[in-house]
Amino acid sequence: MKTIHLKTPVPGPRSVEIAARRAASVPRGVSQLTPIFVSRSEGAVIEDVDGNRFLDLAGGIGCLNVGHCDPAVVSAVQQQAGRFLHTCFMVTPYESYVRLAEKLNSIAPCEGPNKTLLLNSGAEAVENAIKIARAYTRRPAVLCFEDAFHGRTMMTLALTSKTHPYKSGFEPFPGDVYRVPYAYCYRCSYSLSYPECALHCAHHLEDTFKRVVAAESVAAIIAEPVLGEGGFVAPPPGWLETIREICSRHGIVFIADEVQTGFARTGRMFACDHSGVRADLVVTAKSLGGGLPLAAVTGRAAIMDHTGPGSLGGTFGGNSLACEAALAAIETIESHNLCRRAVELGERFRHRALRWKNDFPLVGDVRGLGAMQAIELVHAGPSRPPASEEVRILTRYCYENGVILVTAGTYGNVVRLLMPLVISDAQMDEALDVVEAGLVHAAHRQREHAGAV
Repeated sequence: MKTIHLKTPVPGPRSVEIAARRAASVPRGVSQLTPIFVSRSEGAVIEDVDGNRFLDLAGGIGCLNVGHCDPAVVSAVQQQAGRFLHTCFMVTPYESYVRLAEKLNSIAPCEGPNKTLLLNSGAEAVENAIKIARAYTRRPAVLCFEDAFHGRTMMTLALTSKTHPYKSGFEPFPGDVYRVPYAYCYRCSYSLSYPECALHCAHHLEDTFKRVVAAESVAAIIAEPVLGEGGFVAPPPGWLETIREICSRHGIVFIADEVQTGFARTGRMFACDHSGVRADLVVTAKSLGGGLPLAAVTGRAAIMDHTGPGSLGGTFGGNSLACEAALAAIETIESHNLCRRAVELGERFRHRALRWKNDFPLVGDVRGLGAMQAIELVHAGPSRPPASEEVRILTRYCYENGVILVTAGTYGNVVRLLMPLVISDAQMDEALDVVEAGLVHAAHRQREHAGAV
């Protein structure tokens, strides 16, 4: 039985009515990728206010690895809501914060013993990781990577690479932040090819320390083990290990931003687990809370304890509802072996997507790790110009036909998959059928445009 069921054209009349109210009440800076207003959701299915059912390949931008309304998460939240909602952990603490910290300390890809600080969002966690690294090293500078995304606060915007829509107009940003190329092999900044390049982009850090900022001034290097917003770029083997080794050699804190890669998305609990790299600090959020806002900084106790009492925290950080939800979500990931499921889903997608790459010149690259998969759409030509308009055509076709996608990439020409890992094989195939039809549609429109020009 098919899951997708559209009772009305998309958007339906109720969604159109609410959209008009939204335009009058919500600032235009808050983007909206689809015109769909949700009424309920379960597993990998979203139902809108008009009764239309969609397959969700966006997962709230990677926040729902355990699925919409995971029964264990819902039950944990309901039970906690009957006990208390909020007391502030810094005033009258509670055990669930401690239990979650203990759990994260035991599973995070750090060299223990570890300690954990709980916060509200990925950006807030990144901010605190930078604070902790600077306090520990007594150094000011931070190195980050091109095409990275670390958040929308002022410090994290300094670390985020993409100018539009994130950074333009919000300057100036905090200083002592320096950016170097990521291992984006499909669009290598040095026009080299792996493995002949010998990981030039990673070793180039040593040159950066000579020409741009001294190593002894660098507090931290922050990296996503797989680029998220930057286009789901998985670096080649050895890259992350080289970055880690350089940090160790120069006494630099290595911060792994696992906000989008964490909690089974890549086929391991954390993306760092694929390489065995151990970070000094790990930042998590998104699927940590099972759908509730929660983030964490987990790291070596010697680093985490370097700041004094009162220097870290936040009124709602580690809220009791979110802590219980996170504990339940992690239990679901482990008991349902969602790491293995992520590998299966990734293979299922790649089987189809590699065929698309052969059939559609529009599909320039297929890449990813586990269930963190993407296709990059391009125009013909040696420089592979980004096909951003075709991505918009594709995503619109998909939501109008019952599948929700989310885009990525500095040039807006990447379609990424962040479906709940509980999606069934039948649902996944149904969704990919729609995506394939959308590619046919986008490719036809591309040919029409080329002919008109």
